[in-house]
Amino acid sequence: MGEREADLVLVERVQSGDQEAFGLLVSKYQRKLLRLVMRLVRNHAEAEDVTQEAFIKAYRALPGFRGESAFYTWLYRIGINCAKNWLVAHGRRMPTVSDISRDSEDSINTDDSGLLRDDETPDRLLMSKQIGEAVNAAMDALPEDLRTAIALREIEGLSYEEIAQVMDCPIGTVRSRIFRAREAIATQLRPLLDISPDRRW
Repeated sequence: MGEREADLVLVERVQSGDQEAFGLLVSKYQRKLLRLVMRLVRNHAEAEDVTQEAFIKAYRALPGFRGESAFYTWLYRIGINCAKNWLVAHGRRMPTVSDISRDSEDSINTDDSGLLRDDETPDRLLMSKQIGEAVNAAMDALPEDLRTAIALREIEGLSYEEIAQVMDCPIGTVRSRIFRAREAIATQLRPLLDISPDRRW
């Protein structure tokens, strides 16, 4: 049984009154949905609240779920809508490039746990960290629709068809958004990697 079919079995159990089955769906998708919501809300505690709200809305809407799309694409769409509504309700604007630069400088994460592998020289570790920060900053600076599309593709691993369902737009629009997002991220990475500006990613 595939993942989609297994989810549908759980959904049918919930629709029959089995609340424990919904708990299994929450356990399965809580971290993934939280990670996606964090890309939009950018505050862990607030993202947890939005994620919880999304699961509550999903639970209430489950009696009407007919399995025309995969459960997780349906759930992600609810999560994205809850995050957008939360931003509007709290008068929050999307972050600008200058906000991201400041945040990156203020919150440098270091992880001293574990021993260095042979290929983890201080120079390589610094470069990896800088690249990671540049990718995150570039993603966070993207317009909301591009950021959501690239996060669903590269972080959540959804297909173009699934992203089109989640974002409720044509597949051509998804392809365009992902292409534009990758180009914007590449523009930020080229100086770090010393790559020619005309190279395609």
